Amino acid sequence: MYGYRCEYCEGAVKARTVERESFKHKNGFIILEDVVIGVCDRCGNRYYSAAFFMQSMKSAQGSGCPRELKPFQ
Repeated sequence: MYGYRCEYCEGAVKARTVERESFKHKNGFIILEDVVIGVCDRCGNRYYSAAFFMQSMKSAQGSGCPRELKPFQ
């Protein structure tokens, strides 16, 4: 899925597991843990697959079941 060139610096986009990734959603924020995304090895720009976004939006709308809920502190 990854392995293409970064659109900003021509670095290589490689799959990487990140500890935490967050997104703003119309109803608040989505915080995902231990997810695989594409990251440029030169500039660090992040890339997301369509499947990743679809699952994230399902979780935000309550139709996808999160693995774990943690309270904000």
